[in-house]
Amino acid sequence: MDSLNVHTDMKVKPTMQIGELSRRTGVAPHQLRYYESQGLLTPERTANGYRQYPAETVVAVAQIRGLLDAGLSTEEIAYLQPCLTGPAPELEPCRPLLDTLRSRRSDLERRIRALEVSRRALTDYIELTERRAVPD
Repeated sequence: MDSLNVHTDMKVKPTMQIGELSRRTGVAPHQLRYYESQGLLTPERTANGYRQYPAETVVAVAQIRGLLDAGLSTEEIAYLQPCLTGPAPELEPCRPLLDTLRSRRSDLERRIRALEVSRRALTDYIELTERRAVPD
């Protein structure tokens, strides 16, 4: 039987408070508290009320930030959290996830088309106005 070599001189810190989580993730404490209020993070509380986050919360925050950057709402992220497996986030191919991501992409494509129409209209107004401008 193989033996397990455990180094007893190492201090293992299985949990961290909000300040340390903030430092490790680059996310401000008020944002972490907001994620908690939205059901995205669930810290434990110490007897004196301090939040204690397990080490894997660093990955959860990376997942949340990545999906927020992709344009998903906190409500959508909460719905999709069971499908998230890694910090990228790595996503399990579950139906709710794909449906939500495709829907969000369709929404973005509609908004992009609307913005392109607005840009063309503004360009036309600028060109028309510049043609009618009195030379200096």
